[in-house]
Amino acid sequence: MNKNNYHMKCLKLKTVSLTFVFLYILSGCVENKDSSGLEYMPDMYRSPAVEPYVDYAEIRGKHDEEKSMKLSAMVPPLSTIPYYGTDSQTVSLMLPHSRRPNVEFKQTHGLNDYLFSTSNEYELAKMDSVNPLNLTKENSKEIFDNGKKIYTSMCAHCHGEKGDGNGPMVTSGAYNGVPAYSDRKALSNGQIFYSIYYGKGAMGAHGPLINKKEIWTLVHYVRKFQDKDYGAFEVEETKKEPVETNKAKK
Repeated sequence: MNKNNYHMKCLKLKTVSLTFVFLYILSGCVENKDSSGLEYMPDMYRSPAVEPYVDYAEIRGKHDEEKSMKLSAMVPPLSTIPYYGTDSQTVSLMLPHSRRPNVEFKQTHGLNDYLFSTSNEYELAKMDSVNPLNLTKENSKEIFDNGKKIYTSMCAHCHGEKGDGNGPMVTSGAYNGVPAYSDRKALSNGQIFYSIYYGKGAMGAHGPLINKKEIWTLVHYVRKFQDKDYGAFEVEETKKEPVETNKAKK
């Protein structure tokens, strides 16, 4: 075979092959700029599973364009109690909070799907002095470590790393009036919980963001800002030890 003819045939074959590949790729293009085009392997683009926080905008086969780009996390029905196992202490801790938000919180804090009260239950929470998440010598380190993690991610940007009300959001000038925890020692455990759970002043509600056990953990951590010896069982034991006097030695 003539070498020139051979090279010509190879060149034609390559040209036809490249043209075919180009046209094949081009066929995947569509006019819709938001579309990824023709998907040759859909499973590589998106999970076949239904994602809980995405509204696929499919209502009886009809596509709702207004919802296709919106998150639509659904909340459980009002008064639904989540399943937290069979440990009675944990279940009791996670039950719906006994104190209700004031009806004004619908407007001031955007709360919905709550049972509201016309009373000032923040003031009533003064009587809630006991933290149901019991702090002991054995679990204190775990509680304070968890409290630090939650505080760092949820609170420190406003309240500051040291709880002095000088977080980055305050020092930047975005917010002001964030109190130091050392000025709020008179608050009961229940009032601190209430403020975090439902929000207070300019602070929004954190109940939808963290669960009740995590909030009670935060209450313990906040107390640590107010009293450096809070939860320091070694210090308490030292104070209880009898002091040996010179008379006793004799």
